[in-house]
Amino acid sequence: MSLNKGNPREQKTTGRCPIEKHPLNLTMSQTSKKTPSDGESKSETSFVNRFLRGSNLGSSKADSRKENNDPTTADFQPSDETQKTAALDTAKPLTSEMDLGSRMEKNEQFLQKLGKKAVDKCLDLNNCRLTTADMREMVALLPFLPDLEELDISWNDFIGGTLHLITQQMHLVSKLKILRLGSCRLTTDDVRALGDAIKVIPQLEELNLSWNGKVGGNLPLLLQNFQEGSKIQTLELVDCALTSEDGAFVGRLLPVLQNLEVLDLSINGNIGGSVNSIAQGLKSTSNLKVLKLHSCGLSQKSVKLLDAAFGHLGELRKLDLSCNKELGGGFEDSAAQLATLERLEALDLHQCSLTEDDVVSLTQVIPLLSSLQELDLSANKKMGSSSEHLLSRLRFLPTLKSLLVNNCALQSETFSALAEASIHLPALEIFDLSWNKCVGGNLSLLLETLKLSTSLQVLRLSSCSLLTEDVALLASVIQTGHLAKLRKLDLSYNDSICDAGWTIFCQNVWLLKELTELDISLRPSTFRNCGQWFRHLLCAVTKLPEITEIGMKRWLLPASQEEELERFDQDSRSSIHFDHGGFQQADFP
Repeated sequence: MSLNKGNPREQKTTGRCPIEKHPLNLTMSQTSKKTPSDGESKSETSFVNRFLRGSNLGSSKADSRKENNDPTTADFQPSDETQKTAALDTAKPLTSEMDLGSRMEKNEQFLQKLGKKAVDKCLDLNNCRLTTADMREMVALLPFLPDLEELDISWNDFIGGTLHLITQQMHLVSKLKILRLGSCRLTTDDVRALGDAIKVIPQLEELNLSWNGKVGGNLPLLLQNFQEGSKIQTLELVDCALTSEDGAFVGRLLPVLQNLEVLDLSINGNIGGSVNSIAQGLKSTSNLKVLKLHSCGLSQKSVKLLDAAFGHLGELRKLDLSCNKELGGGFEDSAAQLATLERLEALDLHQCSLTEDDVVSLTQVIPLLSSLQELDLSANKKMGSSSEHLLSRLRFLPTLKSLLVNNCALQSETFSALAEASIHLPALEIFDLSWNKCVGGNLSLLLETLKLSTSLQVLRLSSCSLLTEDVALLASVIQTGHLAKLRKLDLSYNDSICDAGWTIFCQNVWLLKELTELDISLRPSTFRNCGQWFRHLLCAVTKLPEITEIGMKRWLLPASQEEELERFDQDSRSSIHFDHGGFQQADFP
């Protein structure tokens, strides 16, 4: 099992609206059976009304695209041409009705081809490998979706250069609230076309253009049509190659976006030089709830500028300043306003090269963030010998759900302080201590925490130099009925645990009924023969109803155990994935 973060392509966009399927069971033959003179059936009439959802395009614009928007019969025509044919079509109700049924049937076939369903307000075609022909078919859908509120066509590489096909028809979906175009290889012309189209979608609340490099340097072309009173609430421009000038433009634009709640400029390393402008703009965004500046080239000076803006962000819930390695030292005298973020729920400062003086300053601030639920201080190795007081004061954050202090070079004293404080964190769900060698031989310091924790779902102890006695202690905690909510357990890269330790652990792991992932992989440089404990593991897995991933990289199986695993894979529980990287046969029979 791999516990690494997934490919962005696999991390599909969340927050989609529920899918609502239209009853597209009206075939061409059905629609052609009756004419108005024969008496149109009520069921057919109600079907058409349901599909059009009361749109005022029902008898004109929708029907007028019977030929011009049909990619199987003709090339796509501009909207003015379709309007010319609309009047002609309204004079032919029979033909319009027949073509409407045909068009709807083709739309249904198009969506089925992509594994999607007809919807009323949400059209999600992300990661569907759309071609130019598909784009034309999708555009032909728009007249039938006048109430569309969400359109997601992210992760479709071939959209680049063809976005004008959509933007020219954007007026047909003027109720659009959410538009996601992440990773579509947009061109400069696409960016310009989208900027023009923004004028005809005044209800837009969310715009995601992340992972489109051509946005960088062209941001004014895109966003210059946002006007005073704009309803935009979410603006995501992750990894868009934004320039320092783009950053300055964002700063000047922010006062116009009074409804903005989410701003994500992450992975744009060149905007660090325009933080002054961004910070000034942030002072006018009092409704902002999420600010993400991950890997943006922030410096010590940036922290001082941002801290001055924090006093104006009373609604802020999430703050991400992670992976800004030049930021270290910036909090020494510039954390006072951070303490005013009383509603802050998530603070991410991982891999920020925090210094001892930063830690001292944060010690005075973080315990005051009474609403904090997520705290990530990982990969700040200078914390190891100076964070004792900070970690001990985490006890004043009773709502903390996620605590990540992996790879912080914790020392025995700091780990002891953390262990004592963790007893007072009843809501803790995620606890990551990986890559802190001091945990090995001292897991008993967490005994009370492990016994009292009724919410813990993720426990990561990778590369902690755990000893056999540590894993035996963990097994005893499991045996007594604790950690019942645990879903993910990472014990990988702890090569000092002997076969006896793995045996007692595998004999008790079956009691973790909600466990979905377990990793006991060895270090990349280590290969060991599996002992008899492997049979106990296979037996335990059959009693774990939720388990899907078992990480066992670099463990060697004898031929007999490999056969057992093959038989196991063939039974009804074959959905369980043993991530072994290709088992190598052990040197014993």
